[in-house]
Amino acid sequence: MKKGFITKIISNQYTLIDLETKKSHIAVARGKLRYQVVDEESSFNIKQTKRSKLEQKIMTITPKVGDYVNFDFVEDQVIIFDILPRKNDLVRPDVSNIDQVLLVFSAVDPAFSFHLLDRLLVVINQQEIPALLVVSKIDLIEEEQLKQLKEDLKYYEKIIENIVYVNSKQKIGVDVLFDVFKDKVSVLAGQTGVGKSTLVNALIPGLELKTQAISKALGRGKHTTRHTELYPFRDGYLVDTPGFSKIDFLLFHEDELKQFFPDFAQLSESCRFGYSCLHENEPNCAVKKAVQNKEILPSRYENYIIFLTEIKNQKERY
Repeated sequence: MKKGFITKIISNQYTLIDLETKKSHIAVARGKLRYQVVDEESSFNIKQTKRSKLEQKIMTITPKVGDYVNFDFVEDQVIIFDILPRKNDLVRPDVSNIDQVLLVFSAVDPAFSFHLLDRLLVVINQQEIPALLVVSKIDLIEEEQLKQLKEDLKYYEKIIENIVYVNSKQKIGVDVLFDVFKDKVSVLAGQTGVGKSTLVNALIPGLELKTQAISKALGRGKHTTRHTELYPFRDGYLVDTPGFSKIDFLLFHEDELKQFFPDFAQLSESCRFGYSCLHENEPNCAVKKAVQNKEILPSRYENYIIFLTEIKNQKERY
């Protein structure tokens, strides 16, 4: 049995790299591959509902980009027999075994969204994946507006490993990113229209991914990347993914959320109710006090309350 690494999926056909020969093959998945017995320790056993339990069960598992697999040649086909355990597993973008996520946000067109940034950070913190922030289209924003955006984003320097400002079309600021990708599998994540494909084209000249102007009527971008694909880059891989406009949490209990706000967690021990404090209506809450003292960005706390309410009000899923 040979080991491979999936780099692209189109219409149930999997492009994989043989880890020994480094050759590329088009493969199909074995018919029984999807139905696997997993136990509570399996990396595939992710809680999907409030009532689901992490116990031994038969699950439907589909290969995704970033998966390491066992494969072999059977007659005139390359067959994937097993998916190896995942170290992390993202849904949007739908990719696994990532070393880092580059969150791509445009300064304007579409407007920078702190709501979406905080939402994505929760998802990434759940998976314990390092995050970097790339702010694109800095050539399209007024100087004073960019100055204010940079001022607000200074708060995130203690949460995010690095923040880089780029003009991808003119390749301004792009060179700062080259060393970031060395020997790593990196994924670009962001909503449609923020310039992910333009950034990839700037990083890897000659790739010529399709780009498209943002829709003025809708105020958002159109999907130009139709599938998730890994591109060899800097002795690792760079993943361009289809954009998105909505991210759902895999959180089912309101007290889970606060642990994915690391800046809040540091203050929790000073709350009157300690780590059991939800930072919502409790008296003598250190987080709420920090917001009042402008030690926590107001928009970040507002987003936390929005997310908390969302989790409280979510309908039961079975």
